[in-house]
Amino acid sequence: MNSPPTHRGSTAAENDEQEALQRMICDGLAPIALPPGAAGGLRSRLLQRVGDSARRHAGLITVRSDDGTWRKLVKGVRSKLLHAGADGASVLIELAAGAVLPVHRHQHLEEGIVLRGSLQLGDLNLVPGDYHASPPGSRHGRISSRSGGLAYLRGSSLGHTRAALGELIGGLLPGAGPAAHTVLAADDDWQTIADGVEQKILWRAGDVVSRFYRLAAGSHLPAHAHAHEEECMLLAGDAYFGDILVRAGEFHLAPAGSAHGEISSEHGAVAFVRGHAFVP
Repeated sequence: MNSPPTHRGSTAAENDEQEALQRMICDGLAPIALPPGAAGGLRSRLLQRVGDSARRHAGLITVRSDDGTWRKLVKGVRSKLLHAGADGASVLIELAAGAVLPVHRHQHLEEGIVLRGSLQLGDLNLVPGDYHASPPGSRHGRISSRSGGLAYLRGSSLGHTRAALGELIGGLLPGAGPAAHTVLAADDDWQTIADGVEQKILWRAGDVVSRFYRLAAGSHLPAHAHAHEEECMLLAGDAYFGDILVRAGEFHLAPAGSAHGEISSEHGAVAFVRGHAFVP
């Protein structure tokens, strides 16, 4: 091993100490010889752990940032399907600067969260972290983006040609329908529900709740089963769902009948979650 270079101002004793420390680190990284037969046993235990993890996470669906296919909708607008549900699809939609979506009327409750850039809905300017809900029957004016934007939509007709056409035709009919609902990222309505875990309620319909979760670094939520479908869009940071690591910009779905291991975050996370009420 070559001696480390001597830095200007360093004494010989300091250089000797640094070299000794580097040798100790290198010796500690040296491979350890396993006793005869131990390698096979170690491999068997690792494979068993992998199999146990796969069985525990059976049914859970994660869509990574580079998964899926983007499809052009109109000039300057494209979308990517994340999940096709009974009450509309979950999608990502991206608008280039200056792009416009036409007037339409919603078939399902559509919830949207700006992930990047900005979107304009009439006089309303939505920025990252802003939430906007359009009830069934509500009429959306033109949606545009002056500088470009990316949003997550749940309850969308995108990906279903007949439903999308119906929403466009419905947009030609008079009447605004039920009022939309907006929760801005700047709204400080967080409630502490566990040590290091906060929630912000966005929309409630019976026992189905849409909310933001905010997890501090090192926080945990207990393992739990899902009697009903629950979907999650990670907005910031990263979080473990059992052994599954989900990062910002990724989608995670727990179908009815599935189970989540402990949910934790090493660095902190913010997530949108829609499902039946869960009390830690």
